[in-house]
Amino acid sequence: MRLTLWQRLSLVFALLLLASGGMSAWLQIRASEAHEQEVVQRLSRGLAANIASHVTLVDIGGPKRSALDELMAMLMTVNPSVEVYVLATDGRIQAHLAPSGHLKRERVDIAPISSFLAGAALPIVGDDPRSDSARKVFSAAPLQLDGRDVGYVYVVLLGEAHDAMAADVQASTVLRTSLWAMGWVALLGLVAGLAAFGLITRRLRALTAEVRRLEAQGFESLAHAPAVASVSPGRDEIALLQQAFAQMAARIASQWRELVRQDQQRRELVANISHDLRTPLTSLHGYLETLQLKADRLSAEERRRYLDTALGQSRKVGRLAQELFELARLEYGAVKPEKERFSLAELTHDVFQKFELAAEARSLTLTADFASDLPLVTADLGMIERVLTNLLDNAIRHTPEGGEVRVELRHH
Repeated sequence: MRLTLWQRLSLVFALLLLASGGMSAWLQIRASEAHEQEVVQRLSRGLAANIASHVTLVDIGGPKRSALDELMAMLMTVNPSVEVYVLATDGRIQAHLAPSGHLKRERVDIAPISSFLAGAALPIVGDDPRSDSARKVFSAAPLQLDGRDVGYVYVVLLGEAHDAMAADVQASTVLRTSLWAMGWVALLGLVAGLAAFGLITRRLRALTAEVRRLEAQGFESLAHAPAVASVSPGRDEIALLQQAFAQMAARIASQWRELVRQDQQRRELVANISHDLRTPLTSLHGYLETLQLKADRLSAEERRRYLDTALGQSRKVGRLAQELFELARLEYGAVKPEKERFSLAELTHDVFQKFELAAEARSLTLTADFASDLPLVTADLGMIERVLTNLLDNAIRHTPEGGEVRVELRHH
């Protein structure tokens, strides 16, 4: 199934909205967790130091289990999320109160503890002894015995109890409400986006419908169209595309109408040529047929007159054929005009002289009226001469005897 542009845009927008919503939710959760870790670590930064200064967790014999039990009992009452460990200087866990099977590490990385004691920027996360890979915020302080460091108090601030409580809170009404709110916001954004895409692509759909209409009706319909509807100017790509299509359609319509007009003129020309050829050919055929049938009964004068008439008609046919040939050559570009500057008045006068005898034979008066301020013209001299020759020849042949053929040249 082929999807429309609006459908593809909507699908891409929905996927982007879903991906961005999921990413936003994940980032918000991570940011909330990071914020909580930093706040808790800042508030409890001195917790390990207080424990080390007020509770004796080690003596000459090593970690004091009883002191550690009392400490954990107190901390569970005050803050059940903390977990206390006694570490050696190399990070080995020497004492803890983790239930059996909960301790996953035998040592923790000392580098985060050193950064914490050096006052590095918070939050700082260290290894969680109850996880193979988790890292959590902590508080740490050195343990001293007789003035020398013998280990560290390592307090995990967000322990297993916190993780269990956080998991319960995730299923709470507040979290569900937040997720529902985010879902509704995403849905409203999707609906608004779909509506916006629909409005944006509406003009494009209208343009597509116009193209399909032209495809269905054919460009012949443009020949009868008065004009293509104009498009209001715009600055976006769709408006520019509409304007370009409107201009293209208007140009095609104009060209199509011109083709129709030229085709009609060609038909009329062919009809006129057929008529012009039919008349002398019919006359020529008639005279030749008469000569064939009555050759032995015609006098020499009659035969000469019939032959002269037939010869004149054949010349007329030849002249028409030559004019048609020149017209075809001009139309198809076989003749390339050779432009030059010349005097149109002098050329017209020369052509006049060629027809003086023909005009006298028919008792016609040739009159030339040329303005005195005629400028030189730039054109193909041979073509202009043929035009003037054809005009005068037609004028002389179709003007009644005793008439006048007048040519005027004016500068406008």
